[in-house]
Amino acid sequence: MVLNILKVFGLASFTFFIGIFLTPFVSHYLYKYKMWKKSARTKALGGGEAVIFNRLHKEKEVNTPRMGGVIIWLSVLIVALLFWVAVNIFPSDLASKINFLSRSQTWLPFFTLIAASVIGFADDILQVFGKGKYIAGGMGLAKRILLVILIGAVGAYWFYFKLDVNSVFIPFFGDFYIGWPFILFFILVMLASFSGGVIDGIDGLSGGVMATIFASYGGIAFFQNQIDIAAFCAVLVGGILAFLWFNIPPARFYMGETGILGLTTTLTVIAFLTEAVLVLPIIALPLVATSLSDIIQIISKKFFGRKVFLVAPLHHHFEAKGWPSYKVTMRYWILSVIFAIIGMVIVLIGKG
Repeated sequence: MVLNILKVFGLASFTFFIGIFLTPFVSHYLYKYKMWKKSARTKALGGGEAVIFNRLHKEKEVNTPRMGGVIIWLSVLIVALLFWVAVNIFPSDLASKINFLSRSQTWLPFFTLIAASVIGFADDILQVFGKGKYIAGGMGLAKRILLVILIGAVGAYWFYFKLDVNSVFIPFFGDFYIGWPFILFFILVMLASFSGGVIDGIDGLSGGVMATIFASYGGIAFFQNQIDIAAFCAVLVGGILAFLWFNIPPARFYMGETGILGLTTTLTVIAFLTEAVLVLPIIALPLVATSLSDIIQIISKKFFGRKVFLVAPLHHHFEAKGWPSYKVTMRYWILSVIFAIIGMVIVLIGKG
């Protein structure tokens, strides 16, 4: 038990300090090469001019670098490589026990994190430096969705054909067999998780929410004795907290697609590995609310010709109503903690 505690909490702390160490170097290059959008958005969600959004965030959008999410996945990658070297080149019993990468538990989420984050990094680069009709402004939403579907398809294939997973655990009831539609369900969950990525819109918001979500799944994995998954989640939390240290108001940088794409796709994989996918909407309620507010706004404007929210997504609506951005952020953090606890309790009690 002591070693497991050291593995989870020790690695989280270690990753945090690695991220803090990396940040000045990353920040230097983000500002040196002006890694921010060259122009603010002109169109609001669902059409029309983005008047309210630009009043709230125009200056930050064109002066604050993207790609701060590099700190998260790069710190995780460095920690993973350090322990790989320790285990394979300078083997020791302690290094072997502390190492969190294992084929049975963490290879898949680790691969998902790195692959999706690199894809997101490429999109950020295109958004900053892209020129011409097809690459200016990045890959575009449609292409990003196709890439998420592709990542989800690979993950679904691995779960269904390699891990022989064809059911979903329902708390208090047990496994519900769904067969081959599991593949489609997996992809849909990944798309839903990714849609909540628009939460990266206020200083400190995405980092605090994401850290809480992964901490919750780390707790679930720990109580399920999936210690490598728990440690992997803890390492992610350490990297996210290092990012958050510099993302709180006034933000030095934003997470960008390289952070959001990597974290949301990895979250889906973790949720399925811990058999806690059906409580994902509870644990990740801020992501759900953010995504739903966008969907509601689009549908309302398209079919009824009017807005439900002053501006979408939801956190910008609260800003438009006069809430200071820090109040929105901190209240989201509080709700994240509360609903993460509720989700954990449901899973852990529901499994008996």
